[in-house]
Amino acid sequence: MDFTLNEEQQMIKDSAHKFAQENIAAYAEEGQETGKWPYHIWNQMSELGYTAVIVPEEFGGGAMSYFDSILIMEEFARADDAFATSYQVHNIICDMFMQFGTDTQKKTYLPMLASGEKMGAFALTEANAGSDAGGVQTRAVRDGDEWVINGTKIFITNAGVDNSLGVVLMCVTGENEKGRKEISSILVPKGTPGFIIGNKFQKVGWNIMDTRELMFEDCRVPVENLIGDEGKGLAQALHGLNLGRIDFGAIGTGVCQAAVDYSLEYAQQRVQFGKPIASFQAVAFMLADMNVNTELSRLMTWKAVTLKDQGLPHDTEATMAKLVASENAVKNVDMGFQIHGGYGFMKEYPISRLYQNAKILTIGEGTTEVCKIVISRAMGCR
Repeated sequence: MDFTLNEEQQMIKDSAHKFAQENIAAYAEEGQETGKWPYHIWNQMSELGYTAVIVPEEFGGGAMSYFDSILIMEEFARADDAFATSYQVHNIICDMFMQFGTDTQKKTYLPMLASGEKMGAFALTEANAGSDAGGVQTRAVRDGDEWVINGTKIFITNAGVDNSLGVVLMCVTGENEKGRKEISSILVPKGTPGFIIGNKFQKVGWNIMDTRELMFEDCRVPVENLIGDEGKGLAQALHGLNLGRIDFGAIGTGVCQAAVDYSLEYAQQRVQFGKPIASFQAVAFMLADMNVNTELSRLMTWKAVTLKDQGLPHDTEATMAKLVASENAVKNVDMGFQIHGGYGFMKEYPISRLYQNAKILTIGEGTTEVCKIVISRAMGCR
């Protein structure tokens, strides 16, 4: 197996690195303080085609491979994981329309998502339906040519930004012959009457990310807004979750790498007892561990996304990549914080921003515990 990037892949990675460091990283500290989404950066991304990387050319996209998108995702997360995670949600919605949308939906929505005119949002989580996705209670009832939706979603990303397309909503649309819920995916455009967007949450980290509660009160959308087959929403969500977990593998890797970047530079410059602290074994060994964690996370993610590009089963590998990269991100940031000492507690040092943000990576797209359940079941532990 060859892990060497070809010339085109290296160019994609280098270009993403340059853009991310000059724009995303430059805004990261300000964004963490103000919580304002950087529309100016999103517009620059749109012009360069980053909002359309996996979308087919016929819909205005770049038709890149998932592997290419992961190279970009890691570099964006290396600059700012909060920004990268909002971007990741947008990519998942592009992919859902690509995989499950009707021809009309693809022609209508993919061009505006690809151009960056609109951002995608996905609404699954509820107060009583997090890891238990089947616990969804939001309902859509068929009334003639419309769906009437009632319910509440929580912790939803991108729905409140100015250029939000709306949400791809997971909701109950009926029951099967065994009395079990049938969950479907329905697009609810922003501005639809009865679609109420709550205030932005005040979070510990990821402050630029637009995260809100959404309410649906007799919200009506056309039956044509159903995405894919009725009752297949959970299968679609799991498809999106696999891509999301690979994305989180890349985001976790980007955080791992950023922690190495910041900590190595600091350790080489910080002098104690007459020499840089990087020369002390205690610090050098932490940096070595951080570097190993980063490479391990990257390789796990590359394996998972390679399987996806090849059309091979990758559920377990995607989950492994997410688990390893998110846990290693927390470890690397913690070690990086220790290397910085008291300065790590100061906001002007970017390791402090990573410290605020890293832990949520072990929660989103499947908690550490849920990931271990998935992996152990794949091994036959049932």
